[in-house]
Amino acid sequence: MNWDRIEGNWKQVTGKVKEQWGKLTDDDLKVISGKREQLAGKIQQHYSLGKDAAEKQISEWQRLFSDSWIDGNKK
Repeated sequence: MNWDRIEGNWKQVTGKVKEQWGKLTDDDLKVISGKREQLAGKIQQHYSLGKDAAEKQISEWQRLFSDSWIDGNKK
């Protein structure tokens, strides 16, 4: 899944983001607003990770991204 799709549907995927990175607050999610760099920065901040580790987590999460996260059970 490309990041543009995630960014464009940010409000629909924030629940999945919070499932993955529970330390992120609602305010963090508003600041991130679908921007990958912002997400990486907040993950680094809340989890005391380096940039590479945060990027690796995001890449893995993105790889597992499913259209069902946006569309619900509609298929």
